[in-house]
Amino acid sequence: MLLPQERIPWILRFSAFRRDVKFRLNDGKPSVYLTFDDGPIPESTPWLLKTLAEYGAKATFFMVADNARRYPELYKAVVDAGHSIGNHTFHHKPPFRQSVKEMMADVALADNILHSKLFRPPHGLILPSQQKALSEAGYSIVMFDLNTLDYRADRTPQQIVDSVSSNVRPGCIINFHDSLKSIEKLKQALPTILAHLLSQGYSLLPL
Repeated sequence: MLLPQERIPWILRFSAFRRDVKFRLNDGKPSVYLTFDDGPIPESTPWLLKTLAEYGAKATFFMVADNARRYPELYKAVVDAGHSIGNHTFHHKPPFRQSVKEMMADVALADNILHSKLFRPPHGLILPSQQKALSEAGYSIVMFDLNTLDYRADRTPQQIVDSVSSNVRPGCIINFHDSLKSIEKLKQALPTILAHLLSQGYSLLPL
């Protein structure tokens, strides 16, 4: 299981059962892949869309489908802005509290709303049996190369900026959150991060 660290340990990336899981896109291009988990919600998604548009950045929103069900206009706004959608389950239950059958039913329920084969498990945790079932069902499992920890109460906007500036590299998949826990910090940190990434020559692309 993954731990909430900034950089995922190499042994967790390359263990046998994780070979088909994407942590980074090492395609040799100067690209970075911004991802936002847990939305959409009216308190944060509109601001994120506005800010990404100001910098010409595209991202991938791993949505909790129950939120997309409650706010279909926000789901549509994300799609219309040219961002990618990912499946983050319907109920956001920790995978280790569900059987494979229960988790796959929740993922399928979410897919009825989100229509995406990109998948990120809640909390970045997944069991080998669940990963196998998802892969066999045609889902592309996407974790992250860099976790900003923006949801943590002890995390400051400057720490988020410093984390990205110090650890970003080509192909990096960066994990942010479209949530109440992170939005006030991102309002300070994200514009600085986007400006920095563009100044370093990175393209900000959806998955």
